Amino acid sequence: MSIWNKLFTLGRAGAHEATAAVVDANALRILDQEIRDADAAQGKARDDLATLVARRRILEKEVAGFRDQVAKYEGSARAAVQKGDMDLARQVAQRIADLEQDISLKEPQVADMRAAEDQLHQAITATDRRIETLRREVEVVKVNESVQKAQAAVTARGAGAGAALGSAADSLARIKERQAIRGEKIKAAGELEDRRTGADLDEKLRLAGILPGQSSADDVLARLTAPPPLAIEQKSGDKTE
Repeated sequence: MSIWNKLFTLGRAGAHEATAAVVDANALRILDQEIRDADAAQGKARDDLATLVARRRILEKEVAGFRDQVAKYEGSARAAVQKGDMDLARQVAQRIADLEQDISLKEPQVADMRAAEDQLHQAITATDRRIETLRREVEVVKVNESVQKAQAAVTARGAGAGAALGSAADSLARIKERQAIRGEKIKAAGELEDRRTGADLDEKLRLAGILPGQSSADDVLARLTAPPPLAIEQKSGDKTE
């Protein structure tokens, strides 16, 4: 195969793939249109059936009219024979023969038309069922398509939300780290200031109960339970005497 033939084949393959992709992308729209076309064809078939029924009924009326004429002319022929007018009786008999010939020709046509009506009616009914089944299946496919698109959208949004939450968590961790560092800086600055002013040493002395002016709970209880100075002086005087 020459290079040009290969390129031509490749072009046809690409065109086929592109066409198939377009068909697949618009499959539901194509199905809807095909169903509408089938409905239109069914409408035409129903019109044809109605026309056939009308013609068959007209033909049946003609046959019924021929039979009525035959019954009427048979009575006229008998009357002519009774009167001895054989020429008139023969004319009437010929008319009856012509009518019976028309009846014999048109009765099979009526039967054929009835058979055609039955076949056409069955075909229309079966096609209606197939169209209805196809329409329900298309509706199911449409619902599934909508559900799958919704699921895909939720999945995509979930993936985006997961990425966004991960980014937010990273930002929160960085904020907490900055706050912790800032807090340690503030604490260290306070400790340095206490050392510079001697406040940290005073605090240690206070906790040890050494700093002047500081008292513990025991000191306070001892002071509260001690007797007044006047009572101490009186007790001392009583002992001297």
